[in-house]
Amino acid sequence: MNLVYADAQGQVYDHPEYFALGRNAEMITEIMEDELIPLPEGATLVSLPFTRPVGIDAETGEMKLVEGEYHAVGALLPQGFTRLLLPGYIKTDKTKALPLFGYTAVVWKDEGFYVAARQSDNPYFWNPVHCDPDELEVQVKRLVDKYPENRLYEHLSNCALGYECLTASNTFLQRWEGAVPVSYSCNAGCFGCISEQPDDSGFPAPQTRMNFKPKVEEIVQIMLEHLRTPESIISFGQGCEGEPSTQAALIIEAIKQVREQTQMGYININTNAGLTDHIRGIVDAGLNLMRVSTISALDDHYNAYYKPRAYTLKSVEKSLRYASDKGVITSINYLVFPGVTDREEEIEAMIEFVRRTGLKLIQLRNLNIDPESYLNLIPKAQGELLGMKQMIEIFEEELPDVVIGSYTHTPQFYSKGKALSGIL
Repeated sequence: MNLVYADAQGQVYDHPEYFALGRNAEMITEIMEDELIPLPEGATLVSLPFTRPVGIDAETGEMKLVEGEYHAVGALLPQGFTRLLLPGYIKTDKTKALPLFGYTAVVWKDEGFYVAARQSDNPYFWNPVHCDPDELEVQVKRLVDKYPENRLYEHLSNCALGYECLTASNTFLQRWEGAVPVSYSCNAGCFGCISEQPDDSGFPAPQTRMNFKPKVEEIVQIMLEHLRTPESIISFGQGCEGEPSTQAALIIEAIKQVREQTQMGYININTNAGLTDHIRGIVDAGLNLMRVSTISALDDHYNAYYKPRAYTLKSVEKSLRYASDKGVITSINYLVFPGVTDREEEIEAMIEFVRRTGLKLIQLRNLNIDPESYLNLIPKAQGELLGMKQMIEIFEEELPDVVIGSYTHTPQFYSKGKALSGIL
């Protein structure tokens, strides 16, 4: 398992004399063979600015920095894969924050790149190679021209072509899960928000948040265009917007109008679920699927990251319970981070949270964050760090009726009794 590193020009090398190391939170650790899988298709190798690569000298067994002007290297994984370890690195400037990406440990072995990760879902649907850029441009032009007054299509065209957002791309390709953003405001101040950051945050948001309030007509047009097959999903709540339920009145009216015209496909919301009364209205209007973003089932950790405004984690739990009781298939968008999510106290709290709320699916999503900034923000560990691999195994054992996956699935997936092993 040779160390992988990069020079200032981005050229990647493997070190013939150094073994690779990973990180679990702030602890530099060795990488086990059973934690490695081949670099997945659609993954990207990136150098980590302001860092130095660190490895084990194969001859002496000592931990050493690579000499020279070199940077640590990490992999950015596509959906369907869960990171088990961070790259092994030391920061050269602790005042600098890494860009908001989910860096994964990468090594060179058996004449190829391997990553410390686990396949958690079928990666096919979210693999960038299945999004033909030429076809996407054609379909973007077609729908923007068809609805020249629809500002949402114009907004999503930049998300698809500029940011290469696969959900936005699906909206134009009219397949799988598509996007319909609705909100420019939020009831939380997430530390790692990818669409809005304070000027002094140290890491600029990689996306631009929408800056207008759409009309019901604009929302309905996108929903009706997308809901054309039994497997199609249209989703409120995207990375380019705030909290969708702050625009509950728009969503409720749009759902009602759409369901008056078609029962095809499924309506989903990606939400923090803090506004329970708003969520109830959206559920009652005809919602099919709900994915709730969370980073922890512990109040102090949750509050430190989300900085909720006028709601609590208990509000989130009430929303999930209401939706589940009304027949909505619920899941959590679980933002996971090696060395934090795998703490004993985090695992125990999440298991109880899942049991109380009736969740059907835990979507493991790699948290995009500067590690040092995040670790300085949240409470210190109280119990043992069990490792991400063991954490997932505990979830599978303790929650046998809950799917451990990576993204939203249609109800047929559950009604047919598909186990995780059946989709990989």
